[in-house]
Amino acid sequence: MNLEKLENEIKYTFKNKELLKKALTHTSYANEKRIESNEKLEFLGDSILEFISSKYLYSNYPNLKEGEMTKVRATVVCEKSLYKIAKKHNFSEFLYLGKSEQLTGGKNRPAILADSVEAIIAAMYLDGGLKEVEKFIINNLKEEIEIATKHVGDRDYKTVLQEKLQEHGDVKIVYEITKEEGPDHNKSFEAQVSLNGKVLAKGKGKSKKEAHMQAAKKALENMK
Repeated sequence: MNLEKLENEIKYTFKNKELLKKALTHTSYANEKRIESNEKLEFLGDSILEFISSKYLYSNYPNLKEGEMTKVRATVVCEKSLYKIAKKHNFSEFLYLGKSEQLTGGKNRPAILADSVEAIIAAMYLDGGLKEVEKFIINNLKEEIEIATKHVGDRDYKTVLQEKLQEHGDVKIVYEITKEEGPDHNKSFEAQVSLNGKVLAKGKGKSKKEAHMQAAKKALENMK
């Protein structure tokens, strides 16, 4: 397997090539060959990823509250984001998988690919230190982090509205989609939020969820 190609992809050359191999070794292959898998590296990589992303958020987004930083990190440090990184750098070409995993399409399985990213992160750290691995993590996640920070407040509008409206007892809050426009690939939605049958506000968005959020946001603004 040409691991030099992967090193070019991740822009890091390993001094210890065996460490890189281990990071790409799935348990199915390790069990067949009776060698160590990437599971322990994956465990370490998960912690490094959390630390580096937390440090980056703390340094670059001073206006975010602690709870907001936690939400952004949870949005970004997840299987979906790691899977994207693995696909971007063609990790599936370099995985060592057992025969059964190969036959069942394991090299494209999101969980396996996401785990391999964590293992590579740990291997880079052990081979070259924190500075090198920080470069790799930030280069691959900064756009995701930027997007997540822009939307971190959105998640709270419905909750905040509910809390405010329920201050004096139980109420019936209903969200409805009132309008849907555009082709499938570029739809826009309009939603309204009602309190005990009375419309409080309307909102628009590119998804039903976003339209609901915008309606809740507008309702909160109207209450001020």
